[in-house]
Amino acid sequence: MGLVTCTGCASVWPDGTDRCGRCGATLRSRHDNSLQLVWAFWATGLLFYIPANLYPMLVTSTIVGTQSSTIVGGAVEIAKHGEIGIAAIVLFASVVIPVAKFIAIAHLAISVRRGSIQSLHGRQHLYEVVEFVGRWSMIDVFVVAILSALVQLSVIASIQPGPAALTFALSVIFTMLSARSFDTRLIWDSLSTRNEDPA
Repeated sequence: MGLVTCTGCASVWPDGTDRCGRCGATLRSRHDNSLQLVWAFWATGLLFYIPANLYPMLVTSTIVGTQSSTIVGGAVEIAKHGEIGIAAIVLFASVVIPVAKFIAIAHLAISVRRGSIQSLHGRQHLYEVVEFVGRWSMIDVFVVAILSALVQLSVIASIQPGPAALTFALSVIFTMLSARSFDTRLIWDSLSTRNEDPA
């Protein structure tokens, strides 16, 4: 249609315009290295996710001693106290959703790279789900921050964020960047290539 959308503020300008008149960003119709960015952020997020599950998320100090718990270990402790529902929510938000996001982003990038034309609408919906879920991925970090702020009873008890809190937050951030770097138009490019193919 002879138009280009600004990736910064989403305003539309005639094709050939160098800079956005609203925010001043450089206008371009495509990111040249979209898939490379997706894989770079994806790999970085995965690297941070591994220590996020190995190191303690919370460090609880009381007059009796200090106790550290990982994400899974904390969920198991919650389940032992009879709160099965809360433990399931913690495991779902901390393990199932992040792993599913890694798998979904990898699937989208690989299918685009192969030029697959299978289930184009399904892949578009998958991307939208990944984008929607991304904003809820920081729930563990928020819980740790709230607990750390509320439970500060000096000598009696205190809760501090463990090393996993930082690595988990970084993993979520890089996974979100990976999803945001994915250009959904790549999904539909394979269809237009197929339609232009004389065979």
